[in-house]
Amino acid sequence: MDFAVIETGGKQYIVKPGDTIKVERLKNKDAVHYFDKVLLISNGKELKVGKPYIESAKVSAETEKEIRGKKITILRYHSKTRHRRKKGHRQIYTQVKIKAAQ
Repeated sequence: MDFAVIETGGKQYIVKPGDTIKVERLKNKDAVHYFDKVLLISNGKELKVGKPYIESAKVSAETEKEIRGKKITILRYHSKTRHRRKKGHRQIYTQVKIKAAQ
């Protein structure tokens, strides 16, 4: 596999073997995770495009760790009522290392 396009967490990622990517939190905390929503695979000579996904294609990845994203601040304000609300949020991501496509 030269590169592939996978979909996870409502987002698409271009991946190559050896890449480390940050994806939305995965429920499966096993050492190996398989992404089965493969949109495109290229091996240098041949390009396979799915409609929308390629049947029986999987990309394997090894779970490295869970990380937390940058903190965002949510402010709510209502004028003339002295109402203010401040809230923070940090999204949790799973960091995975891409192994190979099958």
